[in-house]
Amino acid sequence: MTRPDEQAPIAPEASPPKHRPIKTFVLRAGRMGPGQARAFGEVGPRLLLPFQPTLVDAAQAFGRDAPLILEIGFGMGDATAQIAQTRPGDNFLCCEVHAPGVGSLLKRCGEAGIGNIRIVQHDAVEVLQHMLDPSSLDGVHIFFPDPWHKSRHHKRRLIQPAFVATLVRHIKPGGYLHLATDWAPYAEQILGVLSAEPLIKNTAEGYALKPDYRPLTKFENRGLKLGHGVWDMVFQRV
Repeated sequence: MTRPDEQAPIAPEASPPKHRPIKTFVLRAGRMGPGQARAFGEVGPRLLLPFQPTLVDAAQAFGRDAPLILEIGFGMGDATAQIAQTRPGDNFLCCEVHAPGVGSLLKRCGEAGIGNIRIVQHDAVEVLQHMLDPSSLDGVHIFFPDPWHKSRHHKRRLIQPAFVATLVRHIKPGGYLHLATDWAPYAEQILGVLSAEPLIKNTAEGYALKPDYRPLTKFENRGLKLGHGVWDMVFQRV
């Protein structure tokens, strides 16, 4: 109890809650095989890049100056490895958060002698924000992003207007953005979001034909045999 001539202590103001960005992925507890684990030690030192809050020197990281393609979310890396082999003149900076997928791609690179891939095991949104300069990318690949099927989870979808606006500012004029999905409602949303972004233009009337460099995945082949659709969208930076 305080005397009349004393001031009661003033309680410190509560700090406002920090804004936590919505994650577009969930870290799954996947089991890593012995070959994948071994690849981390044998191939990882050459091909893994640590996440850093400063710009990456792509020419130094790859040991050469070549067109730079960003791939976001490569899964187990089968298609990524095939594309890199098909396009040896390009450098591929690939982001994936799931360790088994990273280990799988490292293993593929080691077995096939693929040298034009570098992997950052980190959230691609933060890689984009901190490690890459505006107008530094010649292309971006986002194949089969998580569609987050339930309506209440749609806010977690990667392809949203704010993210696309940030993404396209990192693509050089004349560069491209290539997305593919096998979920029709998400394809419609993606096409709408991309079409509304003024810095890119559609290279097709609506959906594009699958470019030759994108291989069919086992999952995609199985879906096509069951009558499921796949939609590619290719936009160019103006």
